[in-house]
Amino acid sequence: MRTAVRWWPGGAADVGGSGGDMRESARTRQDRIAETVRDRGVARITDLADELGVSVVTVRRDVEDLARRGEVRRGHGVARSLRPVPEEVPVGGDAVAMVVPESNTYLTEAVQGAREAAAKAGLRLALHITAGDGGSEREAVRQAVDAGARGLLLSPHWRTRAEAEADHSWLAALDVPAVLVERRPARAGGIYSLDCVRTDHAYGVHLALGHLVGLGHRRIVLAARDDSPTARVIRAEFAEQTAALGLAEGCPTILSSSTAGPDPRVADPRESDLVEAVGRSGATAVLIHSDMDALMLVQRLLAAGIDVPGRCSVVAYNDVVADMGPVPLTAVAPPKTELGRTGVELLLRRLDMAGGGLRPGATRHVELLPGLVIRESTAAPVV
Repeated sequence: MRTAVRWWPGGAADVGGSGGDMRESARTRQDRIAETVRDRGVARITDLADELGVSVVTVRRDVEDLARRGEVRRGHGVARSLRPVPEEVPVGGDAVAMVVPESNTYLTEAVQGAREAAAKAGLRLALHITAGDGGSEREAVRQAVDAGARGLLLSPHWRTRAEAEADHSWLAALDVPAVLVERRPARAGGIYSLDCVRTDHAYGVHLALGHLVGLGHRRIVLAARDDSPTARVIRAEFAEQTAALGLAEGCPTILSSSTAGPDPRVADPRESDLVEAVGRSGATAVLIHSDMDALMLVQRLLAAGIDVPGRCSVVAYNDVVADMGPVPLTAVAPPKTELGRTGVELLLRRLDMAGGGLRPGATRHVELLPGLVIRESTAAPVV
């Protein structure tokens, strides 16, 4: 009787001949999978199933067992070696796309978090940057889908509520899973069923005001942007929370810069000089969104002889560069990296459902709490 022997990594063999095939044990098959993954660094589940001549379900179960035993690391559709790999390049060019506005330093850390989470799942993150022109995000999404993106992470500009509503129809018609990052659709809109993750900015305002009021400040100016959903939440919450604290009359709101309104090309009547606003209101503290604007406005205060924090305490919002000014700024710090990671996790959940032929699960709207980083720009008011 002639016998054919096929050797696999690690010394295991398939033995067959005229006497029939001898089916290997699950443990032997798992050993082969583990050795293959160690050799390659990363292997796609479907490729392993083809090579082993078993079903994808069987390999997925084997990989789960191996991961539980600490022999491989499980990713989205792949198994990864626990050994360091020179470059974690996803297999087979699988990709998801992330679409973010240009010149948005706030989302840079979110992009990095998304990139790391995608790589761990065996996916490449393709980044698309959009200008402020109408239709730029729709075109970026079209290009991403045409290039083969299996899912989307989206952070539309949405400078105004009308701009957001205008996007509802084409976003609702997307034929790939999408997750909104640092955006939450209006309940009455047609895209409320999209998954999303954002920072709880109402809590961020609460942290800033709680810190300042705790120090003894009663007159606080908000210098804020008004060109994004985040900015509008901060403005609305500041008005509501200062009123609830009985501080509303001494707490005016101004634009943080000439380009902070919905249309930077048009002069906004709400624009006001911060130095004048502080003097006019008798304010002893300022909350400024964003911290890029905060650095510039603090320079104006110092140039006008207003000491920070001696005469005026300052809290920045975003904490991207708040620690880099002449006075390191106390800042509300959204969990920017975690936003990206959570966005990818929500997207992977949708991709797993679609790939497994499962019914769509419940939509998830996730809110992450920001923190407050206390630095040198806040102190008790001088009596």
